[in-house]
Amino acid sequence: MAITIKIGDQAGQTASVTLELNIRKSMGGDLMIFDHGDIDIVLSAAQKKVIAFPKDAMDNLTYGAQNRLFTHLRKRGLVIAESIQAGAFYGSFEGMLEESIENPVNAAKLALINIAEFIAEERPYFESTEAIISMTDDELIHPDKGDSTELGEVPQQTAQGSIRPGYVRDPYSLNYLYTI
Repeated sequence: MAITIKIGDQAGQTASVTLELNIRKSMGGDLMIFDHGDIDIVLSAAQKKVIAFPKDAMDNLTYGAQNRLFTHLRKRGLVIAESIQAGAFYGSFEGMLEESIENPVNAAKLALINIAEFIAEERPYFESTEAIISMTDDELIHPDKGDSTELGEVPQQTAQGSIRPGYVRDPYSLNYLYTI
């Protein structure tokens, strides 16, 4: 969904930016961004807060992505460094947006632009990760001739292989012989 943002209130000082993001607006007015491969980002203009949630499961990749997001926003002066902390939801990070003193600039709009810039920087990373996972799955499901062997038809028998049914195969089963 394309979003057009206008920044500035005075005549002749408006700038228009168009962003292409997978974004939804919640019932409370928060913007939920789903473009990143490891995290979902919620931008709350009413609470002046940015929250990053893990997509599926919390792991080192998720923590790294959250850390890079808030470092990106902190270095641009959009998030108060002391406010970055763990959120109420398991594995979430949150940070408060900085307010402009000199110019009446909407911090949420600037944060949205910078989040889109962060996602554009990260896109090659998580797309290559998805490609590697897909390629690994394809190699397992459809192996090349060099990675597979021709077994042909394997005849079915009641007793097959070296492990016979009915025999106890654990190392402690013959332990009673040494206790007599």
